Amino acid sequence: MNKEIPLLSATDVELRVAQIIQGKSGTFAILLVYKNARVDMRILDEVFGVMNWQRKHDVINDSLYCTVSIYDEEKQEWISKQDVGVPSNSEATKGEASDAFKRACFNWGIGRELYTAPFIWIKPGDCNIKENRGKFVCYDR
Repeated sequence: MNKEIPLLSATDVELRVAQIIQGKSGTFAILLVYKNARVDMRILDEVFGVMNWQRKHDVINDSLYCTVSIYDEEKQEWISKQDVGVPSNSEATKGEASDAFKRACFNWGIGRELYTAPFIWIKPGDCNIKENRGKFVCYDR
């Protein structure tokens, strides 16, 4: 199984505000580069073929795990990699399943470059930072 996972392209990733920082030089937003699960599915389809990968979810010690298996034609067997997810703030169960899947795909090499992405921050004039109940927020995409 010598298939190469491609690097993500600009169209594969999105940005969201991860944190608002108030520093000596003013308030600014730190951005997070991320991908969604559909990107992982597309890459798995393209690299391994639609019928040559599968996913399975299991609850282990009250946490949701996803196992992504890829069929190795040389070995004539399924090779699996697994990881755990964490619930999201908006849709806890769906977010946990998606997170576990994306993390399992990371174990296959999809999106590893996101963890070495450059630090991205923007000034308040370039986004809509507001104060809400004593905290700074920004919902721009």
